[in-house]
Amino acid sequence: MKNLSEFCAKGSKVIVEMFPVNKNVTLKVTTFTSASKNKNPEIVFVAGWVSLIDGWQKVLREMTKNYTVYYVETREKNTSKVEGKVGFTIDELGNDLHNVIKHFELKDRQYILFGSSLGATTILNSCMDFVPKPMALALVGPNAYFRIPRFGKVLIRSFYPPLYLWFKPYVKWYLKNFRLDVKSDYEQYKKYCGALDAADPWKLKNAAISFFNYSVWNKLPMIDIPALIIGASKDELHEPVNLQKIVSEMKTAVYLDMETNKNTHSEEVVEKITDFLIGLKVKSERMARGK
Repeated sequence: MKNLSEFCAKGSKVIVEMFPVNKNVTLKVTTFTSASKNKNPEIVFVAGWVSLIDGWQKVLREMTKNYTVYYVETREKNTSKVEGKVGFTIDELGNDLHNVIKHFELKDRQYILFGSSLGATTILNSCMDFVPKPMALALVGPNAYFRIPRFGKVLIRSFYPPLYLWFKPYVKWYLKNFRLDVKSDYEQYKKYCGALDAADPWKLKNAAISFFNYSVWNKLPMIDIPALIIGASKDELHEPVNLQKIVSEMKTAVYLDMETNKNTHSEEVVEKITDFLIGLKVKSERMARGK
C-alpha cells in the first residue's frame, strides 16, 4: 500500500474512500485536505486514461500546500469496482464525476476542475451539466477525439484480454517509436509503461471501444466557464495543434504551452494554475468596480 503522505504537503490530512457512484460502479477517491487556512477554491482532480497517481506526485505535493484536493480515479482504472455489465463512455465517466461533486457538497463557483488527457476530455464534455458549477477549468492535454486507426479498431474488438501480458510489449514499442518523443521526455514513456503494467485489460478494452467514435468539438462552443488549456508542444501524443483549436472553439479559454509532458507534471503547473486564478479574481474585481 502506498504511503500517501508522500503525495501531499506536510500537515495535510488524507482520507481514502470507495464511493459508489451508482449500484454497479464504485470509485476510489482520495481527499487531501490542505493544512493551509486560506480561502482558495477546492480542486477536483481527474487524471488521464489508466494513469497512476505516482505520475502526479510532484503536482499533488505542491497543490496541497494551498488547496484541498479530491483525487478521483475513474471507472476504467484498476482501482474501481464494477459489477455486471457497465459502460465506459465519456458521458458515463462524466456522470460519475458529477455524483462525486455532489457527494462532497462542493459550493457553486467555489471549486475548480483539474484534469489531464481523458480526465480533461471528460471535464470538457460534461462541465456545463454540473450542479454546482465550477469556477474554472485547468486542463492538461484534453483529447478532442481519440486517434485510433482502422486496423487498431479491428485489433481492439477482436482482442482477448487474457492475452494482455503478451500484447503489452507491442503497445509499449508502438508508443516509444511512433507516438512519443522519448529523446525530449523519456519520463513520459516510463509513466505510460507503469500505467500499462497496472491496467485492467478487460476495462481497457471496453473503454477503448467506447471511445472509437467520440469527439468533443460540438461541446466546446457551449462552455462559458473560464478555462486554462495546458499543452506541451513536444508531446505529439496529445496533438498540440488540436489543443489550440479547442481553445479557439471555446468562449473563455486561454492556451499555455509548457513544452514537455514532464513540465505539465511538475510543480510549475500548479504555479501557472494559481496565476490563472489570480488573474480571474483581478478581472472580476475590475468588472465589479466598473458597475
